[in-house]
Amino acid sequence: MSKIDSKPIENSILKVENLWIGYESSSTSIQTIAKDINFEIKTPQLVGIVGANGIGKSTLLRSLSGMQPKIEGEIYLQGNKLQSLDYLERSKLMSLVLTEQTISKNLSVVELISLGRQPYTNWYGKLEPKDIEVINTAISLTGLEKIRTKKCAELSDGQLQKVMIARAFAQETDLILMDEPTTHLDLYHKAYIMKMMKEMVKNSNKTILFSSHEIDLAIQLCDHMIVMTDNQVYFDEPCKLIEAGVFEGLFPKDLISFDSNSGTFKLYQKN
Repeated sequence: MSKIDSKPIENSILKVENLWIGYESSSTSIQTIAKDINFEIKTPQLVGIVGANGIGKSTLLRSLSGMQPKIEGEIYLQGNKLQSLDYLERSKLMSLVLTEQTISKNLSVVELISLGRQPYTNWYGKLEPKDIEVINTAISLTGLEKIRTKKCAELSDGQLQKVMIARAFAQETDLILMDEPTTHLDLYHKAYIMKMMKEMVKNSNKTILFSSHEIDLAIQLCDHMIVMTDNQVYFDEPCKLIEAGVFEGLFPKDLISFDSNSGTFKLYQKN
């Protein structure tokens, strides 16, 4: 019998209570990266995790996915305790796009996207008409129609990232987690991928939670943001985070300053 709650909290896709995250630095020591994290994400939304390099964005995302053990606290996925769900149950509620993923580049685009249907196919992976329909929708949403038969080895970094996002979409989960989805891309393709993510949320009623270094773009596009600092983890709408001065303390002010009027970071220059 499935442990998934048939009556989850209304619209609540992901809830975190008093979460502590970190990792084992030795067999007897645990290194805490962030503590007392509390937020609730309701669907559909685009939510970005931002902060300085090395602050723990990927650690938080991996902890939320269950890939990395939490230290303390609770994570609820659609009203269910994450730790109470097995791998298959999680796979039907949440999909994941990692920065570096081991994939066979001998697969074609459509073959790789088809792997997103694994939680729903039988033991030998036969695709039913419903599966093919979902795969075709994922290809259409990500604009991959013209390269669907290409081998992944022939793709650019930007194209391959779109394929990985399409695979996550084909998994048909209400929540998609993405770890730095614009890594290795130029400015145009960073903006393209993030705008595509925003459109996916709008058109498919899904929630995308992603970590990113592209704070300026995240401020423009996200419904809510999780901002990680040395002392605290903030969760709110971008405009409210700006009003509270949260972004002004992210980086040393002798080099980078935040312009609250434009919502962008600028190099500090003495008059």
